[in-house]
Amino acid sequence: MISVKKKSTFVSALAVFAAFNVICDSFMVPFLPYSGVWHSWIFISAPITGILLGPWFGFLSSLLGVIIGHSILFIGAEELLFTLGAPIGAMISAFLYRREWKIPLIYYLVLLVAFFCTPIVWQLPYWGIWGMWDIFLALGLFFVMIMAMEKREKIWSMKSRFHLTFVLALSVFIGLEADVLFRIFVFVPCQTYQLFYGYDVGSLQAIWALGAIETPIKAALSTIVNIIIGPSIIYVARKMGLAL
Repeated sequence: MISVKKKSTFVSALAVFAAFNVICDSFMVPFLPYSGVWHSWIFISAPITGILLGPWFGFLSSLLGVIIGHSILFIGAEELLFTLGAPIGAMISAFLYRREWKIPLIYYLVLLVAFFCTPIVWQLPYWGIWGMWDIFLALGLFFVMIMAMEKREKIWSMKSRFHLTFVLALSVFIGLEADVLFRIFVFVPCQTYQLFYGYDVGSLQAIWALGAIETPIKAALSTIVNIIIGPSIIYVARKMGLAL
């Protein structure tokens, strides 16, 4: 009887957060310039979706949300490829929240190697590093998180609000930057900047300069929102029987 109740609760949470992702992905962000990353509010909802539902169901719920949301706020068919970053980011956040760091680390390293092996990267400002400084910040915090996982067991008990907020903030931010990294991988190493949009090097440099300012602001905004509302949502989910 208990297992049936927990299963029903989980299915309900899956549906609720899929709907939440649809809503967030259906509205344009009005007050920030748009360089190509997160034209909607999906960057707010995806991380907490993954953390609550786990890596695989979080991915599925976010994927359903962005497919429907992008159909409502339709910009172009090519955007459906880029928006796979949101479910991936949700999955990475979920892995880290659950102390599973190997898959996220492999993901980061493989995509970064692919990026720097792409010749056009060396024509971008500061060899591409300027437009990705927030990703390198996330990678540095990732190693801090790994050290905390290995040496600070008490933090992952998450019984105190401070410990929960610490883990939540790192999981959200690193997951969001994993989303950004996927979109960059599709845009630059996969050369969709040219195949889809016909951009030349000059246009790519301009987008790169704008993205280095816009994307970290959105990632910081999402992290702040999630650490404000996230602990309360997690406490409620625990009372409902979800293992968090």
